Amino acid sequence: MTVTIPRHGGPGPDDEGFARALTEETIEEISSIEQSPHMLDALWNSVRTCVSARSTVDPTCSGIETWEAVVNAMQVGSAIFRAATATGDTFECRIHHEMRRLPVTGPRAHTSAPSWIDAFYFALICRDQQRLTKLCEVPMTVLRDSGAQHDEYLYHWVATLQAYWSRQQPAMVEALTAAFRTSHPDMTEIAPRDWLQNISYPPPINLFYRFLKHDHAGFNAALAEALELHRSYWTKDEDREESIKGLWAIGPLAITCLAYDGEFPIAVESEYLPRHLLQRTWIGEFPT
Repeated sequence: MTVTIPRHGGPGPDDEGFARALTEETIEEISSIEQSPHMLDALWNSVRTCVSARSTVDPTCSGIETWEAVVNAMQVGSAIFRAATATGDTFECRIHHEMRRLPVTGPRAHTSAPSWIDAFYFALICRDQQRLTKLCEVPMTVLRDSGAQHDEYLYHWVATLQAYWSRQQPAMVEALTAAFRTSHPDMTEIAPRDWLQNISYPPPINLFYRFLKHDHAGFNAALAEALELHRSYWTKDEDREESIKGLWAIGPLAITCLAYDGEFPIAVESEYLPRHLLQRTWIGEFPT
């Protein structure tokens, strides 16, 4: 039996125009990034905001403009870590259909653990194996040298995903165990408790555990719970409910893409999980 989790909110009369204008601004930023490479961190924020704006008016990702926005986010997320780790003075990367040459910078404030997790999630959603492999080669020192302060469980979650994709089974089990242990609210000091309990920890990490166990029923139960927690967080107050950031559940979506590709029967439907991203509708539409 399929469970449907309704998404909060709905498109307003100005949302289409806002999404279109934001998309145009973001493409302009991308077009000028070679002349202003110091703005790569600002571009990383812009492409993710553009995804959120597209999610308001195209919740299932049925339009190619929305797919382009998701791909742009994946490409820029990968690029910031290429800039942090590549050798030499410059490197080439594809962003919005064109190859761009950007300078190597070393670690920066935006090459943090949460940024790496977002970049990995977008690469999973886009099924880009090459970028996933490159992200898994990013040393943990790059994330720690960013200067950003985060709870320790995030580094263990990064290590878990890196070990999984790199097929390092013992390291993955050790890192996942540490992620579970250090994500307990009594072990965290920086992340707000409601963010930890509704967004950052149980939804993606518990889903990943069920995926590893090949627990189909448990995965679907955890997915439904994850989306309920997601909705609870983003409807807690008026400011959150009016925000465009929570209209897709990016973390649960990314792990569900893994399960879908592993032939799990996904028995949960929701506009928090855009159907055409989950089902790979746009994969291969253009070079990414």
